[in-house]
Amino acid sequence: MPKRAKITIIGGGNVGSSCALWAASKELGDIVVLDIPAQENVIKGKMLDLAQCSPIERFDCNILGTSNYADIADSDVVVITAGVPRKPGMSRDDLINVNVGIVKNVAENVKKYAPNSIVIVVSNPLDAMVYTAWKVTGFPSHRIIGQAGALDVARYRTFIAMELGCSVEDIQALLLGGHGDDMVPLPRYTSVHGIPVQQLLSEEKITACVERAKVGGGEIVKLMGTSAYYAPASGVIQMVEAIVKDKKRILPCAAYCESEYSVGTKGDGYFVGVPVVLGKNGVEKIVQIDLVSGEQKLMAESVSHVKDLVATVKKLFPDLA
Repeated sequence: MPKRAKITIIGGGNVGSSCALWAASKELGDIVVLDIPAQENVIKGKMLDLAQCSPIERFDCNILGTSNYADIADSDVVVITAGVPRKPGMSRDDLINVNVGIVKNVAENVKKYAPNSIVIVVSNPLDAMVYTAWKVTGFPSHRIIGQAGALDVARYRTFIAMELGCSVEDIQALLLGGHGDDMVPLPRYTSVHGIPVQQLLSEEKITACVERAKVGGGEIVKLMGTSAYYAPASGVIQMVEAIVKDKKRILPCAAYCESEYSVGTKGDGYFVGVPVVLGKNGVEKIVQIDLVSGEQKLMAESVSHVKDLVATVKKLFPDLA
């Protein structure tokens, strides 16, 4: 019998718990969800509750809630959702200051207990947190990935399908760049069962779908007063599945780029949202596509924002420079 994959999720809040639910339902492997000691009983209870779904939902895996980092030993994939959301009155630097501290501690423990794992970072601000995890673990860049475009593309495809009144399964799309306002829309690469979307929707409606995807998270916060979690977790588990099943999926992720997309130079790169081939080794290839001038301009703007975030991290935490 082949060994089951071991999937660890660090941070047992809404996103982390939803990741566990999706991973269990897809029977991707054994699951560990780790939270802070103050939440140990809560996360143990949540995971026991999830385990008790298995006879009904017919999935077979071991599920553990814990606050002990020793329990993440030998993980194949580690998902980092730990961090605090931005609160009223908080500046971007304030948020970075708090969450870099949290992710630094998490990354140090991942390096100690799961040194061969592939790490998927979800914590915000994403580009700064992926950089932090990479610097602290010292892992090769292909084993550090940020969950970026998977969620935005899912939202974009959903809105296109709503406009057309067709199945989301028939929508293919791609977005580049950062999460949210920094995303780079690519309607030229959007199709409906192979039909270019421009033949089915007006430019005005396509733009409206893009703009709604950009503020998709904010729309949900306004409606329910908290951040989204089902779709972000689903995007993460799409990536996890590609890795543990070695599916070679082409997905938009925050991956380390140097000369690709003119992000940086050799030895001086940044983690930016681009299409990649995801497999058992993590990022196995960065897929380079041709951009027209308007798309290139938006991509350059997105990259500049990533560089600003990393510069802030280096300023606040000189040891990560």
